[in-house]
Amino acid sequence: MKKALLLVVVAVLTLGLLGGCLEVKTYGNEGRTIDIGVGQEFIIELDSNPTTGYSWQASYDTTRLELVGGEPTYKADETGEGIVGAGGTEFFRFKALKSGEAQITLTYAQPWAGGGVGETQVFTVNID
Repeated sequence: MKKALLLVVVAVLTLGLLGGCLEVKTYGNEGRTIDIGVGQEFIIELDSNPTTGYSWQASYDTTRLELVGGEPTYKADETGEGIVGAGGTEFFRFKALKSGEAQITLTYAQPWAGGGVGETQVFTVNID
């Protein structure tokens, strides 16, 4: 009985420690360098306002990085929720696939218009 209890306690502690290691870091500043291990995930969040026709377009090395879910997600600002024209945040969740260095270039543009480029943000990702 004591061995079973000890095994349960060890299992719970191990899962708790692993859960702390699985924290997904979030980045949002231009020119950031991201250090990450193979198999780990991270998020880039950027202000966005799709009501203007602009959205963030990602360009990156698909052999080293994977966009989890295949596309970014968007969340409206709570203060402007339900207000026409209010902005929010776009979230890009990436997973590191293999060692090396990769760049992520995010361009704020109107993809349907073939132009109208706003700003560009570049992130360098060092994958161990």
